Amino acid sequence: MDPLMVSGVAFLAVTALVVAVAYLVRDLKPTRAEDRLQILTSTKSGGSGENSAPQASLMRDGMSTFSQSISNFFGRLGHLPLLLEQADSPVKADMFFAMTGGLACVGLVGAIIVQSPPPLYPVAALAMGALPFMWILWRRKRRFDAFSKQLPDALELIARALRSGHSLSSGLHVVIDEMPAPISTEFGMAYEQQNLGQSIDQALKSMLKRVPNMDLKFFVTAVVIQRQAGGDLAEILDKIGHIIRERFKILGAVQALTGEGRISGIVLMAMPIAIFIAVYQLNPDYMMTLFRDPMGKKMLAVAAGLQVLGAVVIKKIIAIKV
Repeated sequence: MDPLMVSGVAFLAVTALVVAVAYLVRDLKPTRAEDRLQILTSTKSGGSGENSAPQASLMRDGMSTFSQSISNFFGRLGHLPLLLEQADSPVKADMFFAMTGGLACVGLVGAIIVQSPPPLYPVAALAMGALPFMWILWRRKRRFDAFSKQLPDALELIARALRSGHSLSSGLHVVIDEMPAPISTEFGMAYEQQNLGQSIDQALKSMLKRVPNMDLKFFVTAVVIQRQAGGDLAEILDKIGHIIRERFKILGAVQALTGEGRISGIVLMAMPIAIFIAVYQLNPDYMMTLFRDPMGKKMLAVAAGLQVLGAVVIKKIIAIKV
């Protein structure tokens, strides 16, 4: 058994596991502002039964908890096709599960081939099996970030079209013609839906379901209210676009100020794994006691749990919502 190879596999497996679990339990719940906007758009559209759940959740007090994050994650597994659509994934749900199972088997076989300690077999399988889900989340986040950056320009295009005398649907078509993906793709789907008979309100709400963006929710809310009560929608869209640009400026400053915290988090998460590898290289038998002794196994389990908990806490500290 090559100690260097075993150490490398252990490092990659544990690092991938920690990152994967941090992705899985991170807070995916919408903010309170988003909840209120959702209730407002649903109320303006005349819905009643579908409002009870958001209103009940809004009445409940308290912040997002670890158990809620776990529930959100498993709830998203039931909406895997929507998640793949949001990520603009080239693979379907059946292929996604096949990739997950195949990579888990590859991780297990690889751990056996390099003769790593048996307790690391499930760790290697879980780490490799989590890679497709991490890839989907990465694609989804990248697409949402691109959509957010394009949204102010899209709102300004719609506002100019409205001032020129065009309708809102014509303004959506201007965005389709003038802007690149992903925003042109999403607005194109909304435009086609309203062409096929859906109301513009429902088409925009469908787009909001595919792209759960708070700034887009402001836009949808403004459209719903304007169609019910009237008003200058072009001016409202200009103000929303200005607010979005100012938020981006503040977010850039926040990212610069929290850079030290992010680097500190990376160092603190990598240090226990690096120490484990260093001690294993110096004295393998000493470290193998953790895998053979029952108390050592408990210590490893507690250490892994604390690593995940530390990753979540550090994420909460440096993730400042603007």
